Amino acid sequence: MTFQIPWDALFGGMLVGTACLALLALNGRIAGISGIVSGALSSHGREAQWRGLFLLGMVSAGVFMPFIGFELPNYTSLAPALTPMVAVLAGLLVGIGTKLGNGCTSGHGICGMGRLSKRSIVATLTFMGAAFVTVFVRLHF
Repeated sequence: MTFQIPWDALFGGMLVGTACLALLALNGRIAGISGIVSGALSSHGREAQWRGLFLLGMVSAGVFMPFIGFELPNYTSLAPALTPMVAVLAGLLVGIGTKLGNGCTSGHGICGMGRLSKRSIVATLTFMGAAFVTVFVRLHF
């Protein structure tokens, strides 16, 4: 078995980090997606404008990736029993967790950890620990 560097993932991670840094440096804002979405729904004027453009760019990147040579993952093979009702329930649970945790994984894991925020470090350790336990239980029971 040989190790291969996942260049697409490395490049994507660098782009995400650069976008987060640019948003913080140029706009003084943290690139936490849950905060950006909730602010886009409740803000007006320039505040809503930059949030909407950020979200548009994020969605557009996913839409245009196949046209510039990147292959999108096939999630149906990973979750063949995913029904619309399960997807809605999962989304609601993620939203509740985001509200309880005062931010989402992108805000805490990428931006907060990069700023050495104690709250974000604890939040990241918590959701990563929960993910490890979930995967272990899912694969072994």
